[in-house]
Amino acid sequence: MSTLRFKALSELPFRNYRKDNFVEIPVKLSELFCSNVFSESTMREYLTKEAFSSIMDAIKKGTKIQRHIADQVAVAMKDWAMSKGVTHYTHWFQPLTGSTAEKHDSFFTPIEGDRGIERFSGGMLIQQEPDASSFPNGGIRNTFEARGYTAWDPSSPAFIIDTTLCIPSIFISYTGETLDYKAPLLRALNAVDEAATEVCKAYFDKNVTKVTPTLGWEQEYFLVDSALYISRPDLVLTGKTLLGHAPAKGQQLEDHYFGSIPTRVMNFMKALEIECMKLGIPVTTRHNEVAPNQFELAPMFEEVNVAVDHNSLLMDVMGRIAHKHHFHILFHEKPFAGVNGSGKHNNWSLATDTGENLLSPGKNPKKNLQFLTFFVNTLKAVHDYSDLLRASIASASNDHRLGANEAPPAIISAFIGSQLFTVLEELEKVTDGKLSPEEKTVLKLNVVGKIPEILLDNTDRNRTSPFAFTGNKFEIRAVGSSANCGEPMTVMNAITAKQLKIFKQEVDALIGKGLKKDEAIFNILREYIKQLKNILFEGDGYSQEWEEEAQKRGLNNLKTTPEALKNELNKKYTDLFEELSIFSQREFAARNEIKLEKYSTVIDIEARVLADIARNHIIPAALKYQNRLIENVKGLKEIFGEQEYKDTAAEQISLISQISKNVAAIKVGVDQLLAAKEKAKNISDKSLQADDYCYKVKPLFEVIREASDALEMMVDDELWPLTKYRELLFTR
Repeated sequence: MSTLRFKALSELPFRNYRKDNFVEIPVKLSELFCSNVFSESTMREYLTKEAFSSIMDAIKKGTKIQRHIADQVAVAMKDWAMSKGVTHYTHWFQPLTGSTAEKHDSFFTPIEGDRGIERFSGGMLIQQEPDASSFPNGGIRNTFEARGYTAWDPSSPAFIIDTTLCIPSIFISYTGETLDYKAPLLRALNAVDEAATEVCKAYFDKNVTKVTPTLGWEQEYFLVDSALYISRPDLVLTGKTLLGHAPAKGQQLEDHYFGSIPTRVMNFMKALEIECMKLGIPVTTRHNEVAPNQFELAPMFEEVNVAVDHNSLLMDVMGRIAHKHHFHILFHEKPFAGVNGSGKHNNWSLATDTGENLLSPGKNPKKNLQFLTFFVNTLKAVHDYSDLLRASIASASNDHRLGANEAPPAIISAFIGSQLFTVLEELEKVTDGKLSPEEKTVLKLNVVGKIPEILLDNTDRNRTSPFAFTGNKFEIRAVGSSANCGEPMTVMNAITAKQLKIFKQEVDALIGKGLKKDEAIFNILREYIKQLKNILFEGDGYSQEWEEEAQKRGLNNLKTTPEALKNELNKKYTDLFEELSIFSQREFAARNEIKLEKYSTVIDIEARVLADIARNHIIPAALKYQNRLIENVKGLKEIFGEQEYKDTAAEQISLISQISKNVAAIKVGVDQLLAAKEKAKNISDKSLQADDYCYKVKPLFEVIREASDALEMMVDDELWPLTKYRELLFTR
């Protein structure tokens, strides 16, 4: 491995990345936008008026597409795709593996007379049949029951990758149970649309017929030279470094954040942005992140379903383009110890078909009351379902990041800013029942009326908050960089839908008792504010004081994935999903089992890789260097004699002893790790198994790492087998 390490390092200075990977940007990126997407404008060009209207109704109203229309759409898609050199099609879907999946079929069909034609029908467009048993299913499918189906989702546009037409699809089992992230997300989006639209029409704007949740994600990632990446078996197999001593210079100087983007990285970013434009991904922001070789990009917000698809697609495209630029991209939440990890902030809001953001105040008291209604109800939803939201972002990799110095803690709290906190305190004082004319005036002028100007100055953000209001949206900061946004977005929209339904029932009940609409709304909001204040926190989420205060408030601090997933099967949560027709109890329990099994599998793989590296790379290198020292001591003894050599060789002897102690610690640690791993692997109950991996296997990693990292600082650099942090983080 040391040979591979030094070969990679020696070649790097002689690569001309400026020349070899130069990317020429077109005059206008906007001219490329959606050029590889079967977009609305493309559909207008290729579809009949009847087919176009049917597709738009399906997108906006969820109406069913008739078979003869599907045939028309399929032919149009094929003609458009073939005009761009496409030869195959695939139903592109997002199974519970966390990555995307696709099975390519050719347009080519042989016909009589040794001839062939290109064919694509409505049936092919609507459905494909991949193997369902080979994807995570939580026991829903048996291995011998392989049939599963992908079904076209017309609300997300088809796109072209290379020579393949990709059709965004849902993935379900033969029995109709969901096996992906998209199907439950679509159901949650429908639920919040119905609930929010009812509230808007009843109390604020009768012209609203649809409410669409929006999402703007921020994707953080690391770039590592491909040759250096290959020299690290832990990076290759687990996506993170299991060993490695901290470099003398890391991120202490804070000189990387927003700094000048290295030329080689800039070429990668340019190529990526060109491809994003073609695929309709509206990326607008790029910059250096806090850690060395860490970066971020972010798009404009989009409708949630499309935004989730675009993020999954982007992660795949990033890997392909990084490879062309001799980079490997790391989405792991914590690939390097001691420096910032990577997240994927989800900026969520609600937009009406009349062009309003429901989480943005308006120009009059009525619009501001509308803002307060959706603002307070969102906070109430997070308060009531905080543990469910925590479970939605739980993973083995994100556990390393949460609560560190760049990510929010595992305690779910909300930051709204001191000004809005004051507004809620004023609303908490609203009189029970009917309001006097004077109180109505004060509320409208001094409380509700001043919200727009308050928000103009409320621009500060609390980086330690998992759920922060940032002006006209809520930012879910705890989502991990490798995660599929679909899961937290399903939860976020589901809990909001449930809360808005409850809100409308309670307001209508008060109106039925004789209160006016505004009075009823203020009364209900007042009670909600009293209940949700527990999750409002403006201070340092990393502090020990907050942990103690959160415990007093009754907020859970679910630091590990097994802890979070145990709470997920609470009947309150399963009933929520069943009531909204998002998951059956069987489907939800299956997903919980899948996540537990994935957690255990990840830790198991990391344990095996760590044991392999420690035994086959670290110990041999340490012993080789130790033998050199022993030979040196023997030589000194021959030269200086029995008495004098002890003083002359004192440091070498001390070093030999330290190496022996660390080698012994690694050997014992590896033996204990493998024994603990095997014991955990044989536990049949998935929850108990995850506990064992979390509390008995994982702690042994640090024992081995501590001894190995100590050896890294003793052993001759030329003998050390693993590419070091300074090389991985500062080679650009």
